[in-house]
Amino acid sequence: MKLLKVITVVAMSACLSLPVMAHRVEHYEGKSSDTLSDALSNFREYNRILEQHLSGDLTDEDLARVHELTYTLENALEKINDELSDLAEVLEEVHVASESYNRDALAEPAKNYLRVIKILEQYSGQ
Repeated sequence: MKLLKVITVVAMSACLSLPVMAHRVEHYEGKSSDTLSDALSNFREYNRILEQHLSGDLTDEDLARVHELTYTLENALEKINDELSDLAEVLEEVHVASESYNRDALAEPAKNYLRVIKILEQYSGQ
C-alpha cells in the first residue's frame, strides 16, 4: 500500500512538472569581464542587444535570449561595481595624502585614480 502511494505521488509530480519542463531554463556562464574596459564594453553592447529584444512583443525566443544576455550583464556589473568600490578607496587615499601634504603618498593612488577615470570617460561619452 505504501508503495502505491509513493508511485502515485511520483506520477502526479511528474505530470505537474510537464509544463515547466516544456520551458526548461538553461544556465550560461556569460561573457567574462576581466578588466574594467571589458566590463564597460560588454555592458554597452549587451544592453543594446537587450533593448532590441525588449522592443516589441516578446516571443519565447526573445525571453530565452534575454535570459542568456543577463549572464554577461551580471558579469559586467560585478566587475564595474568592484572597480568603482576600489576607486572610492583609491580616492580616499588621494584625499588623505593631499590633506596631510604628503606628496609621496599621493603619487601612486592619484595615478591609479586617473587611469580608471580615463577608462570610465572613454565609455561614458559613447
